[in-house]
Formats: sequence, C-alpha cells, structure tokens
Amino acid sequence: MAVVRTDLTGGVMTLTLDRPEKLNAFTIEMMQELIDAFDVADADDAVRAVVVTGAGRAFCAGADISGGTKGFVDVEKRKVGDGIVRDGGGLLTLRIFDSLKPVIAAVNGAAVGVGATMQLPMDMRLASEDAKFGFVFGRRGIVPEACSSWFLPRVVGISKAMEWSTTGRIFDAQEALSAGLVRSVHKPADLLGAAQELAEEIGANNAPVSVALTRQMMWRMLG
Repeated sequence: MAVVRTDLTGGVMTLTLDRPEKLNAFTIEMMQELIDAFDVADADDAVRAVVVTGAGRAFCAGADISGGTKGFVDVEKRKVGDGIVRDGGGLLTLRIFDSLKPVIAAVNGAAVGVGATMQLPMDMRLASEDAKFGFVFGRRGIVPEACSSWFLPRVVGISKAMEWSTTGRIFDAQEALSAGLVRSVHKPADLLGAAQELAEEIGANNAPVSVALTRQMMWRMLG
C-alpha cells in the first residue's frame, strides 16, 4: 500500500504523507516513494511546483522505529554510487535539493526529527497554527541527520540552529515564524489552500526553465 498520495491539479503536484495512524512516521518505503514522486515531477512539464503535506493531525513525527531498527539498517536500500551508504533522510533531502521544480511545505501538525529536517531543502514552508517542530537528535543520543547541519544554519542562522539543536526542545509555529523557518502561519483549514495558491502563482507567472535555473543557482550559491 502506498504511503504517499499524489495529486496533480492546475500544475501543482501535492504529495501527502499518508500514514495518519502512525502520525506519518518516516519509513524507508516513504523515502523511496517521495524520491520517486520528485523524479516524476521533474520529468513532467505539466508540473510547475510541488507541495508536501501530511494526512491527519501530523506532518511527520520522525522515524518509525515501532518495528525496531531493521528498516533503517538495511543498507541495500540506502546505497548510492560506489557502494556508499547514506541515511534515508539524507537521500531524500538531497533529492529535494536537486529538484527542478519549486517545493513548498504545508506543515499541518507535528514535524519532529526527519519530519523537520526534510523540510529544510524545500523552498518555502507554511505552517498551521497547530504545527510543532523539533530537532530532537541530541535527546536521542545522535547528531542531526538528513544534511540538516548544512541546511538549518542557512535557513535560520547559526545561533538559532544551535539553540534548537542543542536544547532539542519542541517549539510552536509562532517561534518558527519569528526565526524565519516558516513563511506564514495559517488556520488549519486554510493551510493547504494557501500553499497551493502560492504554488499556482509561481506556475502561472514564470517560465519553468527560468524557475528551475533560479532555484539551482540560489541553493548552490549558498555553498
């Protein structure tokens, strides 16, 4: 059964993380379906922008370890060129980084761990009033994953990135807004529509090649 729903309407591909009973917790299958969806989006000229959101009351509550760590130590599913093994979140964020289409997050609820880090290479983030964020890796005895030690300081600055990463605390949408992590905060019922409207504005008024090149120039110049 698919764990990512895909809808293409008016040039906007909406990807919905669809494990609401598990708060859309991240699995290797979800990683692969998202990567595949971005491959489809890049290859389809009808797609002008991508919106990513979650089903139910969470965006993504982090990695799903309810079945133990087996899915995350399966190195065959995480191999890249020359046999190098990367973390699953990192494979996804690097794929989003390479996207030819602008990517907008509609953060509808809890976004913790990889649920927060997968958003960082997205171009704009909108949040529900119910959204919560957490870079909780230190509280789990691990370090930030999914390339977030590169992305997060570039999105919010080094001091705020260090504060969130070293305290590991959960913070709300208003704090995310004041720090520049999210563009705007919306009532839950209005969130997805606002994200899709922004995506439609990009598609309706700009040449797709110009948008693709601008996106790559902006992100790569940060390095």
